[in-house]
Amino acid sequence: MTSKNIHEAVTIGSSDLTVYPLGLGTNTFNDPSSPEQFHTVLDGFVERGGNFLDTADMYSFWVDGNSGGESETVIGQWLAARGKREDIVVATKVAAKPGREGLSPDNIARAADESLQRLQTDYIDLYYAHYQDDETPIIDSARAFDALVKAGKVRAIALSNLSPDAIDEWFAVSKENGFALPVALQPRYSLVSREYEGAPAASAKKHGMSVFPYQVLAGGFLSGKYRTEADLEGRARAGAVERYLNPEGLRVVSVLDEVAAAHGTDVASVALAWASADGKITAPLAAATSTAQLDQLFAATALELTADEVASLDEVSAGFR
Repeated sequence: MTSKNIHEAVTIGSSDLTVYPLGLGTNTFNDPSSPEQFHTVLDGFVERGGNFLDTADMYSFWVDGNSGGESETVIGQWLAARGKREDIVVATKVAAKPGREGLSPDNIARAADESLQRLQTDYIDLYYAHYQDDETPIIDSARAFDALVKAGKVRAIALSNLSPDAIDEWFAVSKENGFALPVALQPRYSLVSREYEGAPAASAKKHGMSVFPYQVLAGGFLSGKYRTEADLEGRARAGAVERYLNPEGLRVVSVLDEVAAAHGTDVASVALAWASADGKITAPLAAATSTAQLDQLFAATALELTADEVASLDEVSAGFR
């Protein structure tokens, strides 16, 4: 395997937050009553050098019996038990938890306090506006986020799933009013979802935002474990993968197979390394449900793809731009 320096921390935008160049997605942390498996993953993530956890108040409302907040609760249990809060950078989000939808000032304030309670902490490192809210003036949302920063409840703010126009407006009103500026953007981005490379990437660059994409493994499709309809049987959220299970998607997996074989590594590691190649993003986010999966994720941070390999992956996935 061709390796690169994997120990270089990255700074989040203009903030004073620094993170390992891999974030752990935690939308699978769905059962606070039996958190041992999740805490094992968190321990393994930190033991391997990770420090950046990505959650949201909505995780994981889609599981039967859940209402959202379960992931934050699991993380809060772990933070309280380990007692190393200052070593961890926690990102969470507001706008999509059932009963806490949108970006109205009152909802933002209430949601933040509820997240703090579940996380068992008195500050959120990075707080995202999770989805665009066209019913609330952006200046009102930006002012509410700024108030959280001024109150010491949030260290830095960020945006996810907002249009380039909405991002521009957020920055404009924030600069006009002296509000805290967003320091990061979280878009969907993967070999089979490359829309980010257009206007969103230009927007992130223009405003100096770090970029931490989600769904970089396309719900697990780019791990190579879903190649036929039969592979989806029993999967709780098969829809996240099914959309890619077609000839075009499988051709991408075939090239991933070839590159992985050349480096003696996993398909998932190659997919993550491609996303990070050429400085396109700051760091990928990816979920893990076992320490074996963590090994794949960390292998990606050490993997240096050749220019030809990146070009081959770019070409085979061009239809997903």
